[in-house]
Amino acid sequence: MAPTFTSHELTYLKRQRLGRLATVDANGAPQNNPVGFFVDESAGHVRIGGTALARTRKFRNVRRNPHAALVVDDLESVDPWTVRFVEIRGVAEALEDVDPPMDGMSREVILIRPRWIGSLGIEPGHSGLNARS
Repeated sequence: MAPTFTSHELTYLKRQRLGRLATVDANGAPQNNPVGFFVDESAGHVRIGGTALARTRKFRNVRRNPHAALVVDDLESVDPWTVRFVEIRGVAEALEDVDPPMDGMSREVILIRPRWIGSLGIEPGHSGLNARS
């Protein structure tokens, strides 16, 4: 069974606009790009869209190698230094001719189905990494 987002992780993710998507290129090298993302709560997956997503390396990378990770993070405070993040590792699909996550985006998306979710600084009363697979 795939891991699910906690209610606090969902609240955090809804307030963020950008994440960093890591994919693997044809030579096995990592590629990391800032992306807009959208969480589908009912399905439990993440959609990544863009204005011409099918023409990007990240889209081609996912077609060749479905392993991907998305990190969404910020600094809640710099004094004291307080980092928050949600990391989603999973299997990605490069889909064409689908409804875009928002107006103005092309009809291609990258869909990530989580296999591992980890967060830090998101769950009240929980210190350390909150991870599950």
